[in-house]
Amino acid sequence: MSANPSDPGSAATVNWRLERDNDGIAWLWADKADASANVLSSEVLRELDRHLQALQDTPPRGLVVISAKKSGFIAGADIKEFTRLTGEEAGYRLIHAGQAVLERLAALPCPTVAALHGFALGGGLELALACRYRVAVGDERLTLGLPEVQLGIHPGFGGTVRSVQLLGVRAAMQLMLTGKPVRAERALRLGLVDRLVAAEDLRAAARRLIEEQPAAHRASLLARLASSAVARPFVQSSLNAQLTAKVRREHYPAPYAIVELWSRYGGRGPGAFEGEARSIARLFTTDTARNLIRVFLLQDRLKGLAGKSRVPLERLHVVGAGVMGGDIAAWAALRGCRVTLQDSDAGRIETALARAQELLTRRLRAPGQAAAAAERLSADPQGAAVGEADVLIEAITESLEAKRALFAALEPRLNSGALLATNTSSIDIGLLGAGLAHPERLVGLHFFNPVAQMPLVEIVAGPSSSPEALERALALARRLDKLPLPCRSAPGFVVNRVLMPYLQEAMLAAAEGVAPGLIDATAVEFGMPMGPIELTDVVGLDVAEHVGTIVAQGLARPIPDLGILRERIERGQLGRKSGEGFYRWRDGQPVRAPVSGSAPADLADRLMLILVNECVACLREGVAADADLIDAGMIFGAGFAPFRGGPLTYARSRGVASVVERLESLASRYGERFQPDAGWALLAGAGSPAGTGTPDPVKS
Repeated sequence: MSANPSDPGSAATVNWRLERDNDGIAWLWADKADASANVLSSEVLRELDRHLQALQDTPPRGLVVISAKKSGFIAGADIKEFTRLTGEEAGYRLIHAGQAVLERLAALPCPTVAALHGFALGGGLELALACRYRVAVGDERLTLGLPEVQLGIHPGFGGTVRSVQLLGVRAAMQLMLTGKPVRAERALRLGLVDRLVAAEDLRAAARRLIEEQPAAHRASLLARLASSAVARPFVQSSLNAQLTAKVRREHYPAPYAIVELWSRYGGRGPGAFEGEARSIARLFTTDTARNLIRVFLLQDRLKGLAGKSRVPLERLHVVGAGVMGGDIAAWAALRGCRVTLQDSDAGRIETALARAQELLTRRLRAPGQAAAAAERLSADPQGAAVGEADVLIEAITESLEAKRALFAALEPRLNSGALLATNTSSIDIGLLGAGLAHPERLVGLHFFNPVAQMPLVEIVAGPSSSPEALERALALARRLDKLPLPCRSAPGFVVNRVLMPYLQEAMLAAAEGVAPGLIDATAVEFGMPMGPIELTDVVGLDVAEHVGTIVAQGLARPIPDLGILRERIERGQLGRKSGEGFYRWRDGQPVRAPVSGSAPADLADRLMLILVNECVACLREGVAADADLIDAGMIFGAGFAPFRGGPLTYARSRGVASVVERLESLASRYGERFQPDAGWALLAGAGSPAGTGTPDPVKS
């Protein structure tokens, strides 16, 4: 293949490369300069438009759009550009310009093929939808999706229209309303791709589509009828009912906007594209979109904290086959590590391995993958593999004495370069490492339950933890596809430290006679994924009491008198694990009695502001480096309402002075626990949500 120098599109460019082969087929390679992945920034789109103009003037026999990046096709739009929009009209201009470029692609007078590998997400998939055909490498890496709803917006480059035309309303809505990606086989079944091929056949398959020119895929007749003017009101009603059961319109307006766009235009006509652009421009200006875009960038920041480890992180030895230890071991095996699991109770190991098999079978669907992962996880009751491990993770009972005894027994057997980690949720790392010969290699790796679902891992620096050990811990978190949150060893670290007063306040409200269902409903209405009473049941009442005591003692605070908690523990009502706590549990779900009446007017502030106040204390003490990291920890570790941007961002948006005044009012009524922390002055002076400049505990 060679470029045609006479072709105006083959001139040297920065982000795209256009070539015409001897058969008259044009190959347009996406290759964004100085980047490992392609994104559709304004500059990239303008350059694409110039190439498409040249192809429009001198049409080729066919066009293949393909990526030169190993990572994948196109990851989507440049999210950072969204943060610089000055208003609704600026958002409309940005989106309208992108629509025009993809419409030029769709209107080319020749067959067009998107040749996909790896990922095609957001604007990247919208570009592929603007082509007549799509062919993809059908391996486990293929990830196709329209995840814009997770940013508080919706597809804007024609995706709300073309997805419906291609797939029909039901399948298109599933793609857009959930934001969840689809994999190879399902993409083929849906008609999202026309063919799946091996990597080495991608270009040949694209060429065959141009040569054969089969009929382009479109939604079935039945699916098209669902978008007719007669059927749309009934389908819209069904879709809105499904949304109402899952998300509140005032919290997350984007999915409702997607349904309304389709209901108005039926996924066709120029008005549908114009409506899409105007709708997304309005969504850009909402607090929800601004905060969710910020959350996306926070996630990128956490991912970027981990460099590549210079030493192996492939062999893990996990001690403790309880729920946490067993699930950490299973997850590490799923992510490709070789894992040995140690416990003095052979029955616990057997249970953990059975639970691991369920996870691997559920997550790994390709033939042989689950079996291969299961082979990477093995029982090691005597710890024979300790000396071969790159990382040893301790996940036994939350007892300082028990953990110290274990370390004393195992440290002499570790190889000299091994990382020693503890999954403690609350014990000071310095105390744990006090008896070690090499405390510099001990760090906290605090996973959250359930391990397979919770994305965050706190990387806890003890007073002796070396920079090398912390770098390896960060790298391991990313190796396991988790988000690392570096923090200093302090009682409860970040997430549990902040959650404890929130959970305890819920207990105090319940002791005052407020129904647990009302307490939980108040938190859910605020935007929490579940209420604090239900969360206590899920964590375990005994665990909540134990961690709360450790945190209170570590902070030299009085331990709240939670008789309502102690009474249930004494009766063996420990929450979900025992079948009853504050709720009865059936098949893993709480059985709630009907709730009548209304919650006290100040209950939401009691729950949420005591949590925010604790975040401010963590910021003042430098438990995490800055406000952004604390927000990230609470979003990814505790599910704090993402559309609010994190507890400290919520406080800023409400107004620091207003929050402090409200805390003082609550303190006068309920007591010292609501007294505003001294760190509020620090937060008020921090300016933007970029943080306070507190030293990073990993680097200091």
